[in-house]
Amino acid sequence: MNHAQEAQRLFMQGYNCAQAVFCAFCDETGLSLEAAARLSSSFGGGMGRMREVCGTVSGALLALGFLRGYADPADPELKKAHYRLVQEYARRFREENGTIICRELLKNVPVTPGDTPEPRTPEFYARRPCLRLAGQAAAILEQMLKETEKKEEERP
Repeated sequence: MNHAQEAQRLFMQGYNCAQAVFCAFCDETGLSLEAAARLSSSFGGGMGRMREVCGTVSGALLALGFLRGYADPADPELKKAHYRLVQEYARRFREENGTIICRELLKNVPVTPGDTPEPRTPEFYARRPCLRLAGQAAAILEQMLKETEKKEEERP
């Protein structure tokens, strides 16, 4: 099973959109499913159902930071290189979906406001693009990880 399929499987199990994508990469991060789910839990529904940045994007960027991020605050080149990856990820997601903003992705979907998640019914899955987006977000990240791994191997 690839990361896209795993993200979709996790979303269908009830994990939020961010959790589904971030947890799909537990094999890469080495985090337990519980730790990954807790770490990414705030980002579902576009950050706690506020419909801001899509949770699938947030989950993917959490994984990107964990796997290709920087830790030295005194090295501006590492920071710059990582931000370039973040921006490239967002560009690819936007190219396929037009936006990275949850409320814009759900513009034609009736959603209830507030902090209470909607029940996961067959209708929920049928009217929302979230399952597709979870797979797509994970696939974009998987491709970028392969590309950056190859570049790191090519360095002298």
